Amino acid sequence: MESLSQHLHQDQGTGSPRHAQGGGWRGLEIRQQTQHGGAGRGDPLPSPFKWCGPVAVPAMERTTVLITGCSSGIGLGLAARLAADAARRFKVYATMRDLAKVERLLERLGGCCPDTLEVLQLDVTDPRSLAAAAQRVQGQRLDVLVCNAGVGLMGPLETCSDQAMKTLFDVNLFGAVRTIQAFLPAMKSRRAGRIIVSSSIGGLQGLPFNAVYCASKFAVEGLCESLAIVLRPFNIHLTLVECGPVHTSFLANLQRPDPEGSEMRGLDAETQELYRRYLWHCQSIFRDTAQEVEEVLPVFLEAIGSPCPPLRCASTQLLAPLWRLRLSSPDGSAYVRAMHDFVFGGGEAGGDQP
Repeated sequence: MESLSQHLHQDQGTGSPRHAQGGGWRGLEIRQQTQHGGAGRGDPLPSPFKWCGPVAVPAMERTTVLITGCSSGIGLGLAARLAADAARRFKVYATMRDLAKVERLLERLGGCCPDTLEVLQLDVTDPRSLAAAAQRVQGQRLDVLVCNAGVGLMGPLETCSDQAMKTLFDVNLFGAVRTIQAFLPAMKSRRAGRIIVSSSIGGLQGLPFNAVYCASKFAVEGLCESLAIVLRPFNIHLTLVECGPVHTSFLANLQRPDPEGSEMRGLDAETQELYRRYLWHCQSIFRDTAQEVEEVLPVFLEAIGSPCPPLRCASTQLLAPLWRLRLSSPDGSAYVRAMHDFVFGGGEAGGDQP
C-alpha cells in the first residue's frame, strides 16, 4: 500500500491527457434505481459528452471505492481524481442523490468517461435506495467506502425548525449509519476494508450558530470512534477526515436565516447583532483561509493509500490552537471564552466589528 499512497500523491491532475489518446476508456454507466430498488441503465448522456472505446483491465486488479455525495465538492473531486488515475488502479462507484447533476463530474473528466467510473443513484436517507446500490455492488470486492454526503444548518437555535433539525440528522448521522450498515457485512466477511467518513472541525469543538450541525458531527465522531474499536479484529480501518472551511457549494446550500428576514424578528436585539457579526466573521474566514477542494483531497488519498491510517486526520490547522486549549482545559470554560473572542472580539455584542 506504500507504493499506492506514493502514486496517489504523484497523480495531481485529472488525467485529461488520456482522454485524447485513442482506444482509451469506455463510456460511463449510470445506474438509475427504480421504485422497487432494481437497477437499470439510464438514458444516454447528452452532448457534448462522448463515449470512448473499451479497454480490457481486469477488475480484480483495481481497488474498488464507493463514494457518497459526488454531485459537488469533495465527493466530486475525489471521484474524479481516482477515476482519472493514470494507472487505472481504481474502480469508482460515484453516487449521488440526483443523477441530473452528473454533468459536473463528467466535465471534470474532460467529457469522456473511463471504465474506472460508474455512477449510481443513492439517497442516504432512503433505505431502498441504499439497498439497491448495495445490490449493484454485490459481488464486487468493495475495498473503500467513503461516507461524504452531508448538509448544513446555521443560525440561532431559536430559528431552527424541528423539520430542519431532523433532516440534518437524517443525512449527517443516520445517513452515515445506514450507509455503513449496508456495506459493512461484506467487509467483515472478507476481514478487510476501510471506511472514510467526512467529518468537520465542528465535530471536535462547538462553533457559534452551528449548534445543531455540530451536534450531528459530534454524534458522527462518537459513532466512528466506537465502531473503530469493534472493527479492529476484522482488519477494517475507519478514518474521520475533519475538514475546515472549504470552497464548495456547501456554504451556499446550507439552510440559514437571513439576518434581516422574518425569522429573526422575534429574537432579542443582542442575538441578532451577534449573528450579523458571525456572518461577517464567516465571510472573512472564507475569503482569507478557506481551502480549495484540491488542497483537501490529499488527506483522503492518504487515508485510502496508507497501510495503517489513523482514526482522525485534519485537513486544516485553522482552529488547532483552540482545539488544544479545549483538551488542556477539560472544564471547557477557557475554550468558550477563547472561541467567543476569536469570533466576536473581546468587546460586547454591540461594539465594533472584530
